[in-house]
Amino acid sequence: MTDRKMAWIAKIDEVSPIPNADSIEAYRVGGWWVVDKKSAYKVNDICVYVSVDSWVPTELAPFLTKGSEPREYNGVKGERLRTVRLRNTLSQGLLIPALGTFSEGTDMTEALGIQKWEAPVPAQLAGQVRGMFPSWGKRTDAERCQNITTEITEAYNNDVKFEVTIKLDGTSMSAGIGPDGEFHVCSRNLSLKLDQIGNTYVDVAKMYNLEDKMRSLGRPLMISGECLGEGIQKNQEKIKGHDFYVFNIWDPVRGEYISSEERMIIVRELGLKHAPVIHDSVTLRDLGLETVEQILKFAEGPSLNAASREGVVFKSIDGSFMFKAVSNSWLIKHGE
Repeated sequence: MTDRKMAWIAKIDEVSPIPNADSIEAYRVGGWWVVDKKSAYKVNDICVYVSVDSWVPTELAPFLTKGSEPREYNGVKGERLRTVRLRNTLSQGLLIPALGTFSEGTDMTEALGIQKWEAPVPAQLAGQVRGMFPSWGKRTDAERCQNITTEITEAYNNDVKFEVTIKLDGTSMSAGIGPDGEFHVCSRNLSLKLDQIGNTYVDVAKMYNLEDKMRSLGRPLMISGECLGEGIQKNQEKIKGHDFYVFNIWDPVRGEYISSEERMIIVRELGLKHAPVIHDSVTLRDLGLETVEQILKFAEGPSLNAASREGVVFKSIDGSFMFKAVSNSWLIKHGE
């Protein structure tokens, strides 16, 4: 079962009619809009919100199969919940009536049998496993802006300074030396054997001589970034071979991400590449981004080499707070 909350008790914050639609309307939960039957909910109603990229069991929402035979994922028949447009209105998620009394935010993922959908792992990425992701490390998974509207408002009002980078469409890779002196190369969830040949993560780490370079720093650190190239996603950046673009560095001794300034110094010192930086120190107020809708519009634009990007990531320059905004047009185009 996933360790990420994919379904939770939520409140309907807003109801909006859809032009030229008599039987459906849009409901807002936090920063998410979901299209459902007209009058299914009213403002302040309590429901279960199911996030996009959830694998939803057929018995929970049989209409998702659209009359076809349900597919199967991890032994469960159902469908993946995607971003869709209905009557030119974006719908991201699923609303289910709440049965019983629960407090807002209660995690319903496991109770409803919902899983986080993950794309099949290509052979060159699977590799031979050394063990689980090291406990001293930190798996980077920035929260989507739609889920943290209150925190974003606080950041806007407090003029928090952010580094803004392009979110690259690849696969997450981490490499680091722990407090025990052991060097690890990791996929999102696993540590991989270092003596194997043909595994993309390990090959990229060797290409950059990451172990020797990181040992030269004389301190435990985990460098995380996006691995891009042939055979990874759709390689929209048209990278020949494979490459690695850093986006975060975790300090396991301090138990926190290092600042953006310190990260840039280390990236340059080790001769690595960094995810493209749009702004190195800017507030949401500077950018005129007060609402989630404005942030999502800002997420649209060109990528490293591609005409359109997956989105953007905002990281406070002290490393204490981050979130991502995924381009809605990118989600529609790529069926996410």
